[in-house]
Amino acid sequence: MGISDEISPADAHGGSSPGKEQQAAGVGILLQIMMLVLSFVLGHVLRRHKFYYLPEASASLLIGLIVGGLANISNTETSIRSWFNFHEEFFFLFLLPPIIFQSGFSLSPKPFFSNFGAIVTFAILGTFIASTVTGVLVYLGGLTYLMYRLPFVECLMFGALISATDPVTVLSIFQELGTDTNLYALVFGESVLNDAMAISLYRTMSLVRSHAASGENFFMVIVRFLETFVGSLSAGVGVGFTSALLFKYAGLDIDNLQNLECCLFVLFPYFSYMLAEGVGLSGIVSILFTGIVMKHYTFSNLSEKSQQFVQAFFHLLSSLAETFVFIYMGFDIAMEQHSWSHVGFIFFSILFIVIARAANVFSCGYLVNLVRPAHRQIPAKHQKALWYSGLRGAMAFALALQSVHDLPEGHGQTIFTATTAIVVLTVLLIGGSTGTMLEALHVVGDGHDGHDGSLGEIFEENNGYVAPSYDEELSSGNKIKMKLKEFHKSTASFSALDRNYLTPFFTSHNGDDEEDEEEQDVPMTSSRRGGFRGRGRV
Repeated sequence: MGISDEISPADAHGGSSPGKEQQAAGVGILLQIMMLVLSFVLGHVLRRHKFYYLPEASASLLIGLIVGGLANISNTETSIRSWFNFHEEFFFLFLLPPIIFQSGFSLSPKPFFSNFGAIVTFAILGTFIASTVTGVLVYLGGLTYLMYRLPFVECLMFGALISATDPVTVLSIFQELGTDTNLYALVFGESVLNDAMAISLYRTMSLVRSHAASGENFFMVIVRFLETFVGSLSAGVGVGFTSALLFKYAGLDIDNLQNLECCLFVLFPYFSYMLAEGVGLSGIVSILFTGIVMKHYTFSNLSEKSQQFVQAFFHLLSSLAETFVFIYMGFDIAMEQHSWSHVGFIFFSILFIVIARAANVFSCGYLVNLVRPAHRQIPAKHQKALWYSGLRGAMAFALALQSVHDLPEGHGQTIFTATTAIVVLTVLLIGGSTGTMLEALHVVGDGHDGHDGSLGEIFEENNGYVAPSYDEELSSGNKIKMKLKEFHKSTASFSALDRNYLTPFFTSHNGDDEEDEEEQDVPMTSSRRGGFRGRGRV
């Protein structure tokens, strides 16, 4: 299962013949396919009847929990465990990459870049605040004997991995009920970049722990973080730009080369992932930014049929992988040997991440609101919705799975148990109450109706949350506000750079043409981890 001694089919069946082993493997695959089919059918029925108290992710978790629970009751745990025979490498190499790539690939460039400053503030600064606050509170909880005590660096590692959010349920209900376009862009964009930040922080803390004996100073910690994050980002962006130039000049957008065109496009994301992993960087961060760049530049260089294929293909892969991950998390919590003796660690961890998420959202919201006039503020109800949308999912689970091998025996298992419990509780409880929360905050139904057909108007160059006009007078002596305004001005400058130089260079049409196309296009509603179906505006 990736975190304990795996039981091979041969062991489970008393040294049976290869034919028996093949039969057992076939039964395992059949069971997994049956659970996937049941999850998709159940999700469709729930969505069709607008039953928001049990979202698709929650249904997948429950299916895994039920199957694992039945296996324990019927004393067939050993046999079913051998059927699943889940390898950690399969998770990191085949399940996570399509999920993360689709997160970046499904971003709509116009709302994302129009809200770029706020998204970066919440995703980079906010995730750093959340992980630090969580780590410090967990460490203090251990010192005061409220919970299981971990070394300070390991507490920071836990804070980093548990700060990775996955608001699949919130976003799917946003799509179903309709909400403010800026709020949707903030939640979606923050969750995408948040993964990159969380994994970079985790790897940095892991390196600090492994080199603790060398007495590295704080400066070297910052250098290692920048090496991981910036290096991985550069690798992903570089591969994305390379693919854009290849498809622009190779002349593949003709009918008889459509198969070759699609094959090459599908291979580039995995090339980015393996390249980063091969040089010791983060493949997850790399493939995320490859997805963003390939959607913004490479995608427009494809033929129309190839565009339809790759969009549907990656949506399909991410949906299958996401559903399987949630099923496996439910299955695992029912069958794996967890450190349930440290219930206090789980309870206080949940309390601490709620506090840390609030520190993240409301402090960053305050900073962002400093730079704009009153009519462009991020309202309090939107900040509350952003705070509530901080569910934990596949990335937190993956990093916790990795921590079992990175940390001493007992420490990693405790973190893994706490993370699994937090994922299940947040998805089931918070996910199930999302519709009620959105209605209580009055943030549903206020974005689509009022702006139907005017996406371009919503995200004009100096509109939206982060690109306000800068004609307002500054308070005398307010240097912080001045710096923040300059930062947000730079996002508008980047949009102009992209429209005037990058888009014409990397695509076969100019920025103005792309802008017109985006305003007329009604994009296929992509998934944040397989969370949406159908079509609609972002």
